[in-house]
Amino acid sequence: MVIDVRELEFRWQPQAPTVLSIDALQVAPGECVFIKGPSGSGKSTLLSLLSGVTTAVAGTVRVMDQALERLAGVQRDHFRANHIGYIFQMFNLIPYLSVADNVMLPCRFSARRRARALARGNGLEAEARRLLRHLDMDHPDLHQRAVTTLSVGQQQRVAAARALMGSPELLIADEPTSSLDADRRESFIRLLFNECREVGATLIFVSHDASLERLFDRTVDLATTNRSAHAVTEA
Repeated sequence: MVIDVRELEFRWQPQAPTVLSIDALQVAPGECVFIKGPSGSGKSTLLSLLSGVTTAVAGTVRVMDQALERLAGVQRDHFRANHIGYIFQMFNLIPYLSVADNVMLPCRFSARRRARALARGNGLEAEARRLLRHLDMDHPDLHQRAVTTLSVGQQQRVAAARALMGSPELLIADEPTSSLDADRRESFIRLLFNECREVGATLIFVSHDASLERLFDRTVDLATTNRSAHAVTEA
């Protein structure tokens, strides 16, 4: 399993109400999983736990057969850099870097992903161009432009290419289509699926838009999966 969650409990403070309580959640290699739930159901909290940003107060979160709660903070940072690509809701692109430099950024923090990217072609820039091309950004004149000059849809594709750079085993997407219209949302997701298959990544995709779930292998509904009766806040 890429993800294996058992008897998970999470709260923000020792005496605070439990925010997330999940008996079991498993995700197999190569799966594309849609996670839904109303505000307060724990979607962003779950992503924070799966990526090792936070750790559970009880239970086990295993990613790539590594129990994240057993790692120190710096070790979790290294693990995330090596194995997890993250597409943020607001993209979080670096405004003073070009499109290509934003895409190559993960290779500055992970020797593993740098080696994987180099193994796929003729250099990091060539791999960045390949990803951008596959994500419908086949415009060489764009690659050296500042990301601040791009449209929202173009920035979204740059963020996806950056997350996929160096073939991480797990790709996490947190509401990345919220600013797009319905047609562009579905088009982007299909492009994302294609690239995940190309690099062999498992996809965890969070969205409030239930119309998208039909595109995925399966759905996890946190409104029913999260046992906590006190899930009133979300990371």
